[in-house]
Amino acid sequence: MDTMIADRPGPGAAGAAPAPVAVRMAGLTKRYGARAAVDHLTTDVPAGVVCGFVGPNGAGKTTTIRMLLGLVRPSEGTAEVLGHHVSDPSAYLDRVGALIESPAFYPTLSGRKNLRVLARLAGLPDERVDAVLAQVGLADRAGDLFRSYSLGMKQRLGIASALLGDPDLLILDEPTNGLDPPGIREVRALLSNLAAAGKTVLVSSHLLDELQHVAGHLIMIDSGRLVFAGPVDELLAAQASELRASPERAGDLPALVELCRQAGFRAEARDGELRVAAPTQWAGELNRRSMAAGITLTALGAAPARLEDVFFTLTAREPGAPEHERVQA
Repeated sequence: MDTMIADRPGPGAAGAAPAPVAVRMAGLTKRYGARAAVDHLTTDVPAGVVCGFVGPNGAGKTTTIRMLLGLVRPSEGTAEVLGHHVSDPSAYLDRVGALIESPAFYPTLSGRKNLRVLARLAGLPDERVDAVLAQVGLADRAGDLFRSYSLGMKQRLGIASALLGDPDLLILDEPTNGLDPPGIREVRALLSNLAAAGKTVLVSSHLLDELQHVAGHLIMIDSGRLVFAGPVDELLAAQASELRASPERAGDLPALVELCRQAGFRAEARDGELRVAAPTQWAGELNRRSMAAGITLTALGAAPARLEDVFFTLTAREPGAPEHERVQA
């Protein structure tokens, strides 16, 4: 099945002034032999937002990031970062902070001393160390040894190292990998604060529901190809609403599904409840029809759209299926 691409108006549409762009990609491609890890990727990252760069493991996110940082040469296409072509990364890397994979620090040095080492190697003043420690919420633990930090604190220190040069663009590759829920919340709050301070944050992740809480813009790829690019709110608002209902007797689920299908709506039983693609205002009618059929509902309501479900829809994947498997048309 062909991947669906959401078309978006180009810059300057309808006479509006073009929005500022931090990253621009046009036909960006990277091949390894016959395999295209990134396949003609064309999209923009708006300036001053948290932009989620999402897709399953192996979708091409890290390869794309490496091309933007000048670590990998594109096979085709072009890209610009902060107005400069990726063929000359020295023109913009001093304005970019990046954290790719897990941060590496000296375990027997404190957080502050680890950052001082990096600052001196980069020719930055020591004053930046305390500034970024405060920015990521580690000022009170700056003197503790790195090995005593929790996973969330280690990730925040890694982000602090990427902020040392006070970059305009921050690129983070899977910053919540391996974190527990409190650690994920810590990083999520930090990203929101950075965008509020005027930074552009490009954050890649395969945890779509986590990015839903923090990203204002989204770039979704699958098998190296663009699936969607645009505001998260617009993507979620464009999805068909879903009603969910739970019958008092589990044995009534099949009859409840059939009742909805007879009314012309797509419905299924999943995880012990009814899920029906119907407008929110049909909930009252569903309740009345259930009562007429002798089915008592213990719960009935509209479910908010989730990025993970949207991804399954746009890429024709089945929820719960291995990431490399695609549903065949």
